[in-house]
Amino acid sequence: MRPIQMVDTKTQYLHIKADVDKAIHDVLDTAAYINGKPVQDFAAGLCNYLNVKHTIPCANGTDALQIAMMALGLEPGDEVITPSFTYIATTEVVALLKLTPVFVEVDPTTFCIDPESVRKAITPKTKAIVPVHLYGHAAPMEEIMKIANEFNLFVIEDNAQAIGCDYSFSDGTVKKTGTIGTIGATSFYPSKNLGAYGDGGAIFTNDDSLAAKMKMIANHGQQKRYYHEVVGCNSRLDSIQAAILNIKLAHLDKYNQARQSVAAFYNNAFANHSKIITPFIAPYSSHVYHQYTLQIKNADRNALSEYLAQHKIPSMIYYPVPGHKQEMFASFGLPQIHLAVTDELTDCVISLPVHTEMEVEQLQYITKHVLNFINQ
Repeated sequence: MRPIQMVDTKTQYLHIKADVDKAIHDVLDTAAYINGKPVQDFAAGLCNYLNVKHTIPCANGTDALQIAMMALGLEPGDEVITPSFTYIATTEVVALLKLTPVFVEVDPTTFCIDPESVRKAITPKTKAIVPVHLYGHAAPMEEIMKIANEFNLFVIEDNAQAIGCDYSFSDGTVKKTGTIGTIGATSFYPSKNLGAYGDGGAIFTNDDSLAAKMKMIANHGQQKRYYHEVVGCNSRLDSIQAAILNIKLAHLDKYNQARQSVAAFYNNAFANHSKIITPFIAPYSSHVYHQYTLQIKNADRNALSEYLAQHKIPSMIYYPVPGHKQEMFASFGLPQIHLAVTDELTDCVISLPVHTEMEVEQLQYITKHVLNFINQ
C-alpha cells in the first residue's frame, strides 16, 4: 500500500505529466511569463465552465476576496457578515481593509452560514455578506440572496473550497457556486480541487462595471499603463500557473467525481454509527468534498487524531479556533458573542484524507482504524 496522504498532488501530476510539461515548456518558449496567452485562455475556460460572464485571475484566493471588497467601495467601519467557522482568510481581508467583521453561526449539518443568524446580525452599518461554501458544500444561497436583496447588501461568495459544486434553486435553475452573488472568489492553492503548482486565485462576476474595476485594481489601479485611476494592488496569476490550470480544468469534473467516490466509501463504512456523523448534503447542493469531515460524538476527537497518526494515517482539524475567538481581532472592540454550534464543531470535527488518487486498500485501512478506535 502506498503511504497515505491528505492530498497526493504528485501522483495526480504523473497522470497528466506529458500535457503539463508541454504547457510549461510552451510558456518558457514564448517568455510571456506575465499575462501571457495561457492566462487569457484560462480565464475564458473558467467563464465557459462556470457559465459566468467575467473571470479575473489573480495571485491567490485571499487577494481575490480583498479585490472584491475594494471594488465594492466598502469603507472603514462598514460591517461585513461572515461565518466564524471558516479559514481565517475570509475575515483577514475584512481586517486589512479596516472593515468590521460580524461573526455569525453556521448550520450544524452543512457547516455553512445560517441565514437566520445572518438576518439577526444586520444593522444600518451592514454592507455585505460573505457566505463560505465550506468543505465543498454550497451555502444556502437562495435564502442568502433573498436577505441581501431585502436589505440592499452585496454578496461575496468565498468559493475557495467548492469549485465545481452545483446549486439548485427552488425553480429548478442550477448554477455553479461562485456565480450566484455579486462577486465570487476562489483559490487555486495546490491542495484545492482545482489546484495550481503554486499560488493562484480568481474572481467571478456577471457585472461589467465591477469586472472592469476589479481588473484595474488587480493591476495597480490602472487600465492604461502608468495611468493609475484608483489605489490598487499587484495581484496576477502568472502564465505558467495558468497553463497548468488550463490542463487541470479539463479534468475538474473527473477529479470531483473521484472525491465523491472516496466519500461514498467512507459514508458506507461509517453508516448508522452512533458516534460518527458523516457529511450531510442538502437538497439544493451537490458536494465536491474539498474535505471529508466527520463529527465525532461521545468520543475523544483529539485522541482519534493521535491514534490515526500512530498508524500513519493523516487527519486534520478544520478549524480548531473559530474566527470570533482569534487573537487577531482582540483590538477590534467586537462585542462578546456566543456561537454554540460553532464552538461545538471546533471540538468534534475531523477531516480524513480525500483526493483523486486514493486506492481502495488505503480507504479500507483508514476506515478500519477509525472504527477500531471508536468501538474500543
